[in-house]
Amino acid sequence: MNCKSIVFTEPCVAKLLDEEMKELESGKVRVKIMRTTISPGTERANLIGDANISIGKAPEVIFPRRMGYSASGIVCQVGDGVEGVSVGDRVACSWTTHSQYCDLPAKQVYKLDDDVDFDEAAVVHIATFPLAAIRKCKLEIGESAMVMGLGVLGMVAVQLLHIAGAAPVIAVDPVKERRDEAMKMGADYALDPFEEGFADRVKKITGKGANVCIEVTGLGSGLDMALDCMAKFGRVALLGCTRNSDFSIDYYRKVHGKGVSLIGAHTHARPKNDSFEGWCSERDDAFALLKLIKYKRLDLKSFIAQTHSPDECFEIFTRLAHERSFPVVQFNWETL
Repeated sequence: MNCKSIVFTEPCVAKLLDEEMKELESGKVRVKIMRTTISPGTERANLIGDANISIGKAPEVIFPRRMGYSASGIVCQVGDGVEGVSVGDRVACSWTTHSQYCDLPAKQVYKLDDDVDFDEAAVVHIATFPLAAIRKCKLEIGESAMVMGLGVLGMVAVQLLHIAGAAPVIAVDPVKERRDEAMKMGADYALDPFEEGFADRVKKITGKGANVCIEVTGLGSGLDMALDCMAKFGRVALLGCTRNSDFSIDYYRKVHGKGVSLIGAHTHARPKNDSFEGWCSERDDAFALLKLIKYKRLDLKSFIAQTHSPDECFEIFTRLAHERSFPVVQFNWETL
């Protein structure tokens, strides 16, 4: 059986290749993919060959590479020993690739209700990242919250903070169009971090500074600005992967003195199976998001800016390599 897949064959080059699939292993399911969603930050780092793509020791960057970890599709084959998943099930998927077919452990597919479409389901895995970050901050209803950086993770965080009862929700980004969109997503304020008096304005809005911050810029300067805005005993989730460590923070005054907590929010820093207070497994977060979608609390479809055929992958990933403000893009695998 052959399968078309998008492969980064060398730095900044993506190609659609036709490859032969192996036999399905026991414990896994084969999913015919309908949609995949690009996660710009991680995929750009892999595309350009950034050495800091691992949470462990920086590896040697070897090509070819494959990405595309958030998807949706239809189960077309079930391996031995799999329970609870059947051929024909519509599913959201975690840790896939940009491919026509993906073989996945059964715990990485999540059955969909009939009213959840493939477009929205293909964003669910990405949305588990900000959800985990918010949980780790242990937000209380009525606490103020700020989101630094309004890419896809930041926009989802804005909507989830609104749902969770944060008040006010302050969205922060230098791009006006993103700020305007955040207001539609549930932000109460949308600020430019480079405007004079930015931190003072956050403190004026909140009364004492933000209780919670979801930092998604992935920049040392973004974290430094966020710390200027925090209330005493505030919690900052480091959701953006700050891959360059060449920056300094006045930890004594901005963290130590105010009792601010810095929380590692990488998606792998979570329980594998059993969830507990503030720390949920990936699977439990995925099903929580699907419930929010089902009951019309969460709208992930609104984040999708463009849909393309996988045949266009070279042009799309060339844009990703060079555009600093890349939109949320999906591939529609039904076009092949």
